[in-house]
Amino acid sequence: LRKVKVAGVVLVRQRPGSAKGVVFITLEDESGVCNIVVWPKVLEAFRGTVMGARLMLVSGRVQRAGEIIHVVADSIEDCTHWLGELSEDVEMKNPLARAAAHAPRSVGRRQPPARMRCPFPASTISIPG
Repeated sequence: LRKVKVAGVVLVRQRPGSAKGVVFITLEDESGVCNIVVWPKVLEAFRGTVMGARLMLVSGRVQRAGEIIHVVADSIEDCTHWLGELSEDVEMKNPLARAAAHAPRSVGRRQPPARMRCPFPASTISIPG
């Protein structure tokens, strides 16, 4: 399985009762959406980030089931602090929603990459097999 890193704004977090503790996250960047699968052991290790981050950097493996493509997360980083860097406006006066004001922050502050893109827009990826 191919290793990838994807970054994007969190659109949806789902933890269906029938999924045996698995969390499904949908991330979006300017190129489209990415589906993230977080198994219980990874959730345990990154719970604060999974539940609170508004912008994530996810490292994992590409997995394909028919036409559906997922990234199975190995590690997850809270990059919410990058949100202020994404706007070319002079200054975002209130970039956080009230609910996100309590989201955990990363300990270290890294600079955002020049361009954050899903490396595989779901409509264009082709994985053999």
